[in-house]
Amino acid sequence: MKRGDLGTRPRVNTMEKIDSAGLREAVSWQDHSLRRVLVGAQEAAEHGTLWWATAALAAATGRAHSRRWAAQALAAMLTAQLLANGVAKQLVRRRRPPAHLLRREDLEERPGSSSFPSGHTAAAVAFSATTVGHSLPWGTAAGAATAAVAVARVHTGAHYPSDVAAGTALGLAAAGLVHWASRPVSWPGCCAE
Repeated sequence: MKRGDLGTRPRVNTMEKIDSAGLREAVSWQDHSLRRVLVGAQEAAEHGTLWWATAALAAATGRAHSRRWAAQALAAMLTAQLLANGVAKQLVRRRRPPAHLLRREDLEERPGSSSFPSGHTAAAVAFSATTVGHSLPWGTAAGAATAAVAVARVHTGAHYPSDVAAGTALGLAAAGLVHWASRPVSWPGCCAE
């Protein structure tokens, strides 16, 4: 082979190598109890069901403060879904992880949309990041569920680790945006006693 001739072998960058190694590791986990927890969390979070139910329960059992943070958490979740699914997935068309790396039972439920970023992770992180700031018990539960959803997205082969990392970043950005937008506005010279 001549110098500078790459031949027919595709060039693989470092990020792709890390992504593939992380995916192979997560898909290979054999612990059935762990798998049940991860897949259960992923299924509960499908279409935001887990987050809608958590917000409804908190709003129904809490005070005005609980209703306010539940509304903010849902707004953050919806913002994250819009950013991930409505914007980022349309701009970055990435194929899902290859089927030969996955378990047979995971092949039936493979999404057809772009792999990058993980919309499930973005929504979960946005919801739990908003919740953690307002309510410790709800925030702890939401954080644990979010971690399970993020790990499950890689374990089931729906996403590469970098898709989940990007979803995490979008979720945090959405939570920050909603927090910033919902803070009280004070106008100079207004309402002085």
